[in-house]
Amino acid sequence: MTIQRLDGPRLPARQGPAQQLVVLLHGYGSDGNDLIELAKHWHGLLPQADFVAPHAPGLIPGMEAMAGGRQWFGLNDYDPGLLRRDPHHAARIYEKLLAGAEQASPSLDAFLDAELARLKLPPAKLALVGFSQGTMMALHVGLRRRHGSPGAILGYSGALVGAAKLKDQASPPSPPILLIHGTEDDVVPMDALFDSVNGLGEAGIPARWHLCPGLPHSIDQEGLLLGGHFLARTL
Repeated sequence: MTIQRLDGPRLPARQGPAQQLVVLLHGYGSDGNDLIELAKHWHGLLPQADFVAPHAPGLIPGMEAMAGGRQWFGLNDYDPGLLRRDPHHAARIYEKLLAGAEQASPSLDAFLDAELARLKLPPAKLALVGFSQGTMMALHVGLRRRHGSPGAILGYSGALVGAAKLKDQASPPSPPILLIHGTEDDVVPMDALFDSVNGLGEAGIPARWHLCPGLPHSIDQEGLLLGGHFLARTL
């Protein structure tokens, strides 16, 4: 097991020592500088929260010199075109991504442990927020935390990997989960949201969800508002 040290941009709490920790997990081909922008939208709702957006540990081959260009794991087996043409392939495709999520998990777990220890916060004051591949990591790691479940998981435009093993691997209690997805997403088709909710349900894990009409692979103002209020309410 290889553990890589993670770090990334931060936005500290506006009011006194942090009472909550929000960890923002970016998508494939990006880095923490992208998703830390969400913190600026939620600072008013969560004035006592520290925000941090770690850079994923992997560099995408051929993108090393570009801004961003990072990955939590490789996507060689991911084919959004096939998912759009035939959603029945979804389970097989997302299961193929499980090995990558498992490989990246120890580094993210270690980062979360270190951040909670640094701020002297219990696990229930941690929220994981993901976008796209970051949502895959938020769900995979957040539902399997051995040192205490997070207080919330918020996922945008993502998917659940490892659904078949989740019931046996999940660590109770289940955190509140909100999944948000655009109806016109052509990178992670919106059927992934329903597959995720069903997979979570089969593992006995409830989740709330919301579709944003006309939205492609992105986060809109409606999603920001829903997500921010969800975090404020659960943390």
